[in-house]
Amino acid sequence: MPDSAKRRWARLAIAVGVLLLLPAAVTVPSVAGPPQAGLAGPLNILLAGIDPRGTHTRPLSDTIIVAHIPADRRGVYLFSLPRDLVVWIPPFARTGTAGRYAKINAAMALGSETGPDRYDPAQGYDLLATTVGQVTGIKRFDAGAVINFGGFKRMVEALGGVEMTVDQDVVSEHLKPDGTRRDLLPGCRIGGTCMRPYTGPQKIYPKSTTPVRLRPWEALDFVRQRYGLPKSDYDRQRHQRQLLRAVARKITDPAQLLKVMATVGDDLIVEDGGHDITDWLVALKNVDTTAVVTVTLPGGPVFDHGRYLGERYATGVTSFFAAVKEDRVAAYLLDHPTLVDPVVKRHR
Repeated sequence: MPDSAKRRWARLAIAVGVLLLLPAAVTVPSVAGPPQAGLAGPLNILLAGIDPRGTHTRPLSDTIIVAHIPADRRGVYLFSLPRDLVVWIPPFARTGTAGRYAKINAAMALGSETGPDRYDPAQGYDLLATTVGQVTGIKRFDAGAVINFGGFKRMVEALGGVEMTVDQDVVSEHLKPDGTRRDLLPGCRIGGTCMRPYTGPQKIYPKSTTPVRLRPWEALDFVRQRYGLPKSDYDRQRHQRQLLRAVARKITDPAQLLKVMATVGDDLIVEDGGHDITDWLVALKNVDTTAVVTVTLPGGPVFDHGRYLGERYATGVTSFFAAVKEDRVAAYLLDHPTLVDPVVKRHR
């Protein structure tokens, strides 16, 4: 095989590994009708990150990222949906759940119930995908994954950590400087009624001008933080997309990807849209995963007499979703450059 072809297949392995074969806690069912023949045209992949809570606890999708790959395969566009975005969550027959307005991260929880105190994130993904589709206008996701935070940490461990530029000072709400959990305030417990139950010393990630190495626990902790950041969850969303891009750059060849897959093991289970690996190889062989553009969609908080209700998008975001649906994101971003995240120093 010529070297140029090998490089293309290596890029493909990276694309599949990072965008599809991310560590998943569950098997995700097909959620959008029968598979199409081949994988022509633009592709949309839905990634949902959950905290590993066990089958006895309703899962919440704390991270929601859409990867859009245009039909010409010139790059990848990543954008996030705020976990607290207030949306219409449609009724879900499998659980008997009525439609309601709620924060979008509740969609997976509402769709996941399989019995008394039994919850399946794979089933919940179905309702989440439908809900995200209603918000974005994406009728069918070509693939998806539910990402278990613990599995993601193991993937970063297999990579020996990642390097990325920290674009602002970030203070951990959860961990001490040595990586152990912070102490709890008297009368508070995790999952209780205290909004911020921790006290004591905090791990700090200082702003840097060059890439810094994050150990696996640091990488996961870093992308979970929102308290104290100027734009709160919108800054956190950007950091999550930056880390995904850093991971993509860290996986440099198929052999390394196989090593990561072997390390993570059964967590590498995703929804492939009913297409086998050959379909994905053909569809993504010309994708350059170094040309990843991350997009921040503007929004802000909603209050009712001082009580926080959630987030809503700013006027005009629907025009971006129309560009995604019509496969003209590149042209749209040329006309709306402020949506593109600043390019920080290249990850290594």
